[in-house]
Amino acid sequence: MTSEKITAAAAGTWTLGDLTVNRIGFGAMRLTGSAAFNLGAPSERDRSIAVLRRAIELGVNHIDTAAFYFSSLRSANELINSALAPYADDLVIATKVGPFRNYAGEWSTSARPDDLRGHVEENLRQLGRDHLDVVYLRRMGQDSIAEYFGALAELREEGLVRHLAISDVEPRHLAEAQEIAPVVSVQNRFGLDSSSPATDDMLRICGEQGIAFVPFFAIAGDAGPQGATAAHGDEVLAIANAHDASPAQIRLAWSLAQGPHVLGIPGTGNPDHLTENVATGAIRLTEDELVRLNELHRKAG
Repeated sequence: MTSEKITAAAAGTWTLGDLTVNRIGFGAMRLTGSAAFNLGAPSERDRSIAVLRRAIELGVNHIDTAAFYFSSLRSANELINSALAPYADDLVIATKVGPFRNYAGEWSTSARPDDLRGHVEENLRQLGRDHLDVVYLRRMGQDSIAEYFGALAELREEGLVRHLAISDVEPRHLAEAQEIAPVVSVQNRFGLDSSSPATDDMLRICGEQGIAFVPFFAIAGDAGPQGATAAHGDEVLAIANAHDASPAQIRLAWSLAQGPHVLGIPGTGNPDHLTENVATGAIRLTEDELVRLNELHRKAG
């Protein structure tokens, strides 16, 4: 089967609360330019819209975005609204709140708990929706997230938010949030060459509790918001060659193989890369390959 015929359904599904999604979704961060935020040249609007529509055609029904995903000319939320509204009933759009960039694109003071309503309402306005499916509280170094998460829980009670999630957290923050309201997903930096004991524990705990674990920069690696890493070791290259796949696909396939609760949100503004990312859901790594890649991840820590 060629990549063009493989859909997001090949990776299987997971349920976020009461919302079923294919395990390979789409991250909107790279829609706005050649690199995330204001780090690169702004994207071509028509191309970004075409990528979003092609993602839906390929079965993607989980999009990860944020109001602070914008470049000098493009807003990820506005692109999503223009490309996909009116939205399909099965499309799940997850957003993040907490970080803040001013109109010049500069990072500014992170939200206080009483600012979070404004962050949610801005996402609603940009996306043209009357509620948000999933909202992540992105921790910005706070020791406790209780007051912040509680503010989002109030918005959930009001119907502005359907499900709550948390990002860049440790297991203690998950326990703290669960004392306030259900958590359907955790989003942390995690990848083949990104290892920390707290995040490895979080991956395990989420699996035990039936909570989705959504790695960000699973393909990008150390390149982060700049895009996919080009630093592939011999082991990754050899496994990629064995599967007639790209090293980026092997990185994503490895993250998905960490458990059925792991969801991928690879981002791109390139239609060919989009097709490749979605096709990763059909790759099945062997036990030996997983052992070799797991050892690379262990050494990365």
